[in-house]
Amino acid sequence: MLDGLIAYLDSIKARDPAPRSRWEILLYPGVLALGLHRIAHWLFQAELYFCARFVNHLSRALTAIDIHPGAQIGRNFFIDHGFVVIGETAVIGDDVTIYQGATLGGTNPTNGHGGKRHPTIGDGAIISLGAAVLGPITVGARARVGANAVVTKDVAEGQVVVGIPAKPMLVDAREYQRGFVPYGTQCSERFDPQTQQLEILKCELESMRGRLASLIEERDAEKAKVRAAGERDCA
Repeated sequence: MLDGLIAYLDSIKARDPAPRSRWEILLYPGVLALGLHRIAHWLFQAELYFCARFVNHLSRALTAIDIHPGAQIGRNFFIDHGFVVIGETAVIGDDVTIYQGATLGGTNPTNGHGGKRHPTIGDGAIISLGAAVLGPITVGARARVGANAVVTKDVAEGQVVVGIPAKPMLVDAREYQRGFVPYGTQCSERFDPQTQQLEILKCELESMRGRLASLIEERDAEKAKVRAAGERDCA
């Protein structure tokens, strides 16, 4: 157990340069919230729902992090700062990082999603600050959700999504990331959403030019056929 705790604290230190020691990490609200959630989840599975809720409310009061006792969370989960909400049917993989203000929210049970109402987050994914991932969707392994994005559709493995509603960026996370990237996106104009939108428009323009050239070729070919047919009739 001690080895597992040390490995967990080291995984957080690898993602956060602020702590000077493992002891300091033990004071993080995200670490306390996860520890209390483990207890609440065990009580929830034992159908001791009131006790599970009590631990949940205690955790929320102490950490400003609200994790429903029913949520399933994997290894090395790190909440950087607080004010995070995670719903009942959320499933979170290993080595996931969530920043402050993010929400893993659910859909209205009356709309046909009465069972799995919350997202599934793949291993190594990053949910940046203020992001909202809503509904029974899947965020693939190593995917990145940008700050304040609103995600309502599946995110592919290794994909970077930004905006409201969230849309994929042109650059796949696997092409530029070398290890962990804080907040899920690099602070560079290369990955600025406006720059990406300009690149998308350029691609669309090139596609339209190619289509226009193809149509012109087809028209010229038809004219050549008509001209050839007219010359044969005259002969």
